[in-house]
Amino acid sequence: MCQLFIDADPALWASHTRSFRMEGMVTSVRLEELFWRTLETVSERDELTVPQLLHRLYNESLDAGHDVGNFTSFLRVCCLRYLDLQLRGLIPLEAHVNLSLLPAQDILSLEQKARAENAPKL
Repeated sequence: MCQLFIDADPALWASHTRSFRMEGMVTSVRLEELFWRTLETVSERDELTVPQLLHRLYNESLDAGHDVGNFTSFLRVCCLRYLDLQLRGLIPLEAHVNLSLLPAQDILSLEQKARAENAPKL
C-alpha cells in the first residue's frame, strides 16, 4: 500500500511559492505541487485564474465571517474537499461543469444528512 505514495513522483510534494495581488497588496502562498495542480483544476472549471480563485476564496470566507489567518491551510483543505466531493459523487467529475453553477446549498444539505445517518448511535 505505502508504495503507491512512496514511489510517486517526488515533484508532487515539492513546495512552490506563488505571489499574487490581493486588495492591492502582494501576498505569497507556499503549497506543494499537487495542491497547486488541484487549485488550477478548480479555477479552470469556472474560467478563473488561480489568483482570481484565491482572491474569491479569501473574500468570500471573510464575508462569511471565517478567520482565514492560516490561508495556506485553508487552501489545502479546499483542495482535499474538492477531491472528496468528487469521490463521493456530490460534484461532477466533468471539467466542463462550472462549480459556481452547482446548487451549493443542496450539496451541503446532502452532506449534513449523510453525516447524521452515519453518526454513532448513543
